Amino acid sequence: MDIKAYIDSGILEQYVAGSLSEQENKEIYTLMQEHPEILQEVLEIEAAVIELSSAISPGENTQLLQRIKDQLRFDKDDTKVVKMSQSQTNWFAYTGWAAALIVVAGLLWTINQKQQLETQVSDMDIENLYLEQQIEQAKTDLAVKENLLNILRDKDIISIPLGGQGNFESSYAKVYWNKTDNTIYLDAQGLPQAPSGKVWQVWSLTLNPLTPTSLGTIDNFNDDDNKIFTIANNNESQAFGITLEPTGGSDSPTMEQLYTLGVVSQP
Repeated sequence: MDIKAYIDSGILEQYVAGSLSEQENKEIYTLMQEHPEILQEVLEIEAAVIELSSAISPGENTQLLQRIKDQLRFDKDDTKVVKMSQSQTNWFAYTGWAAALIVVAGLLWTINQKQQLETQVSDMDIENLYLEQQIEQAKTDLAVKENLLNILRDKDIISIPLGGQGNFESSYAKVYWNKTDNTIYLDAQGLPQAPSGKVWQVWSLTLNPLTPTSLGTIDNFNDDDNKIFTIANNNESQAFGITLEPTGGSDSPTMEQLYTLGVVSQP
């Protein structure tokens, strides 16, 4: 266990004050036998309590006792003074010790409150840091989306819809092709999550003769929220297709797993 953290927790002060349950007292007693550091800390706390109690008890604090005596005098013109018996003097001693215990209990309560406040402040710092990270992430996401919108609205962008094929007619995707910088932006929102051991692979096609060229696999498809991917394309593409392939991709498309296909419109 972390002895220092345990000592700093304030539980030993509560043990000395007698504010713990019987089970907690037994646990601390066991730890005192196993760890000399904990035993030493308890002894030091007890010594401090005794010293504090002695410092404010009537037996040591003559000023406090004198103030009490002054309050018991009659009018200063009257020389009569109430005499205190031995039993009355003992009553004041007990009162002083009770006051000392109240002060000690208040001290322990203050320590406990301080530790709780430090914990709350630490939790608030963590929450604020998390909130700041969320705000920064939101700003970044917004900037990315605004940039993407500007790209897709460019007048030189070619839009190619990819429709579902065969048994996958409900699937769809869309390619935005910027021939100026040889980049395509694939909107694959209409594709399902890739099964375990499988990955989506994007193909550039020429039609006569039919020649597929791999544009790579989308390895992070399942973890991407907006399902928009930027892909380099240096080919004179006449069509684009997407197939489901084994992890790592294939050298040629598996036609039985061709989910979407779209032909580039001729100007």
